Amino acid sequence: MKFFYKVTIALTIAALVAVLIMLSKGLEHTGPYVLTFFVLLAVSLCSSPKTKSFAYTVLIFGAAAMALYYPAFFISYGSFKYATLIIPLIQLIMFGMGTSMHYQDFLGVLKSPGGIIIGVVSHFIIMPLLGFSIATFSVKLAGMPAEIAAGIILIGCCPNGMASNVVSYLARANLALSVTITSISTMLSPVLTPFLMNLLAGPLIKIDPWLMVADIFKMVMIPIALGVLFSSIAKKRSSWLKRIMPVISMGGIICIIIIITAAGRESLLKVGLLLAVLVLMHNIGGYLLGFWSAKAFGMEERDCRTIAIEVGMQNGGMAAGLAKAMGKIATLGLAPVIFSTFMNITGSLLASYWHKRKPGPAHKATSQNPAEA
Repeated sequence: MKFFYKVTIALTIAALVAVLIMLSKGLEHTGPYVLTFFVLLAVSLCSSPKTKSFAYTVLIFGAAAMALYYPAFFISYGSFKYATLIIPLIQLIMFGMGTSMHYQDFLGVLKSPGGIIIGVVSHFIIMPLLGFSIATFSVKLAGMPAEIAAGIILIGCCPNGMASNVVSYLARANLALSVTITSISTMLSPVLTPFLMNLLAGPLIKIDPWLMVADIFKMVMIPIALGVLFSSIAKKRSSWLKRIMPVISMGGIICIIIIITAAGRESLLKVGLLLAVLVLMHNIGGYLLGFWSAKAFGMEERDCRTIAIEVGMQNGGMAAGLAKAMGKIATLGLAPVIFSTFMNITGSLLASYWHKRKPGPAHKATSQNPAEA
């Protein structure tokens, strides 16, 4: 196996050299070499436990590159438009999210609500307002189209994604708190996401909050409820489903990224670099403000890490599905796609950094209810 990875690493370097050589002939000639490079790099990263977590992110970059180079293959087949698949894929991913939940996840609210309240409130204040500030700047000072900028607000108004739970586990954060915050924020999203979008993005794009409520129930709440119900009924017999659903979800996310990137290729080529910088600021700003908001309430470091991750990481799939439901996948859907890509990178880096550093000792006050301190 070591020899296999040595070969893939050598081929990765060769593919990168080929990309650099072909650049002299024009960017349009580098497509096959760029795709080969990303695939080989993803395989090579699997050679070490320290780098294995980045393989999926590299595949996402490869998928986006493929859609940029060959968009015609991912827009439609005959009269069938691939964008039609986005909402069913989101529903499948949310069903998988539901199978990993349990009603006991919500009992933590009754036992120690302080940390959960801080996490949920911080999430729905920091990310929407930060997204609104960045979007306003991008429109007024950078001249970004309003619909594309509104996508930054959209991703900020969505709840946490399940990826935050994985990152919390790897970062030695409070996994129970992470799962509960994700669950509660998702349950609140049918009310808070449409309200916040209408309030903050209304000046940039026409919003129908009631239609958005219906879309969230259709795409998120019903599939999650079915997933929880299936998991509760099947119990041990559903263990196989819990093993394969993360893989199916990752495949679904890659498909969504390909479809949206291909549909929004022209807009992405015009504002892609600026949008990437702004979205990265949004993501990193969420981590920083989330961490220090928890610190301000006297929470221990383990819980501060959790709040930082829960605030900074969003449900990009839900945002993409809402953009599709609004018929603006090629504009409104771009920021969520870029955010999801960067979120995987920054989340992996943050988890790696914190995993090497043991959290400080717990205070005498309860970590999840600082109000009692």
